[in-house]
Amino acid sequence: MLTQSWQRSWAALGMPAPQAVLDSLLAAYQEGQRSYHTLQHVQEMIALLEPLLGQAQHPGELELALWFHDAVYQPRAKDNELQSAHWAARVMQQQGLGEAAVQRVHALIMATCHAALPQQYDAQLLVDIDLGILAADAARFAEYEQQIRAEYLWVPSWIYRSKRRAVLQSFMDRECIYSTPVFSARFEAAARRNLEQALHTR
Repeated sequence: MLTQSWQRSWAALGMPAPQAVLDSLLAAYQEGQRSYHTLQHVQEMIALLEPLLGQAQHPGELELALWFHDAVYQPRAKDNELQSAHWAARVMQQQGLGEAAVQRVHALIMATCHAALPQQYDAQLLVDIDLGILAADAARFAEYEQQIRAEYLWVPSWIYRSKRRAVLQSFMDRECIYSTPVFSARFEAAARRNLEQALHTR
């Protein structure tokens, strides 16, 4: 799945897929500080994206942004998305892609900061896919919660509980967790059930 996705994204951009970059990304997603932001997360996102690629405005750019969106991940850092976006931009420029495509991919990655609801459809789709974990089955959602805690093990429990509750509540407080009709129809109810249960147990 991973190699096929990588090659497909570059083929959609009309370029050969750089193997050395894939190798670097695979190594990055297996770094020791990661528990959730791993290749498992990438694979789950690809599985959600594949049947929807035909809806994307720029499918190659969207899939490339998926690959790079957590390429840099340090739990103590505040600029992971920005550094990931910069990495993607450098690679695209080195491969000779146009500046418009570079800027669109950079913007897509920055949308995964989840600071605001995206307005462009590809960004909405990427953010919805990134949040697909919220609608996972009960066992996977519980595993996800454990994985996030493991990434923040250095945070005292009482602080973590408070901060994590605030994050989960921020999603519950949205009028819609998912922006695209397909995700809203399929996953909104399940995500709210998981979030409600998680908040109830904190």
